[in-house]
Amino acid sequence: MQNRTIALVATALAAVALTFAACSDTGTGPTPPDSSTPSFAKGGPSTKPVKSVSVSPSGGTIVIGGTLQLTATASPPNTATSFTWASTNQAVATVSQAGLVTGVAAGTANIQATAGGKTGTATVTVLSVPPAGTEVLVGAGDIASCSSSGDEATAAVLDNIAGTVFTLGDNAYENGTSTEYANCYGPTWGRHKSRTKPTPGNHEYNTANASGYYGYFGSAAGNPSEGYYSYDLGAWHIIVLNSSSGCGVIGCALGSAQDVWLRGDLAANSKLCTLAYWHHPRFNSGAAHGNNTNVAPFWDALYQYNADVVLNGHEHVYERFAPQRPDATPDAANGIRQFTVGTGGREHYSFKATPEPNSQVRNATADGVLKLTLRTNGYDWEFVPAGGATFTDSGTGTCH
Repeated sequence: MQNRTIALVATALAAVALTFAACSDTGTGPTPPDSSTPSFAKGGPSTKPVKSVSVSPSGGTIVIGGTLQLTATASPPNTATSFTWASTNQAVATVSQAGLVTGVAAGTANIQATAGGKTGTATVTVLSVPPAGTEVLVGAGDIASCSSSGDEATAAVLDNIAGTVFTLGDNAYENGTSTEYANCYGPTWGRHKSRTKPTPGNHEYNTANASGYYGYFGSAAGNPSEGYYSYDLGAWHIIVLNSSSGCGVIGCALGSAQDVWLRGDLAANSKLCTLAYWHHPRFNSGAAHGNNTNVAPFWDALYQYNADVVLNGHEHVYERFAPQRPDATPDAANGIRQFTVGTGGREHYSFKATPEPNSQVRNATADGVLKLTLRTNGYDWEFVPAGGATFTDSGTGTCH
């Protein structure tokens, strides 16, 4: 009986072994996956979900026709290795599916990379490039205050315009102190400090010797005991004058040190085109300040030496005059065209009921900057509004 039982168990075990052998012989390996199941190569994306996408660099500035290479990264690492790229403003910048951005027109565009339902963004600013042989001079006066936001809006406009920046005084309210320059002007227009050619206003001289202004701008502002200087920009000669507190600190009168310097600078100038700027306007339809006769000697000298354009601030408005003589009579052939651009960000003033002679365009509501494209024998002007304003003004002039 015992021997029979042992034989039966051995027979059963052999049958089981044969069964397993048969199963292993019916195929060459594990059942292959269904063709619809994703398959990832070594180092490729994992099956974990994408939690976020970042784009590097997170922003940048290029010129029209220029390029910027962006790179996208998913988090956690390796959850995605391919991304869908898109531009929110293809009229300004396009992007390839490899993340290469190309500037199309001046402006700002957000460039997005998407994977796994998550999107990362980089902000790209495209600047216009002036035509060969031209230079851009852009700016305003009456600019920054820690109690207002107009300078944030006008600084954002400057972000999109290449060229040399001018200021027309009263740059940092209320008194042009070093603290106001650091905390109020610095975060906005201060972004363009390295390309700025400034002039002071009366508010700068509320601080003794305008020390906050000269301390902030350094050598770019000229000799602190003078504040007037000149420079060449392409085919143009640019003169920066100092009307201080209505010429009360730095004299403007005929025969003053500044007047003597101005006439000597003009006599030595060999450029066809000349532009000058300072704070107080000689001619002004504004209701707050009106005409300023203290700066009349500036006009006399500039007209004598065939200057073309004058820029001023002080009155918180925009006003453009037709070319005129120092006595306010029109002179289309040899007159000076004055722009008042007190629109850098402070509160606006109003106009008198009756404008000054030769005043052509006036606006007392829009913040903005004046962009001048300086050519070899002329100039184009454009008032570029800020902060959602719609007013603009543009035209062209010829040097004489």
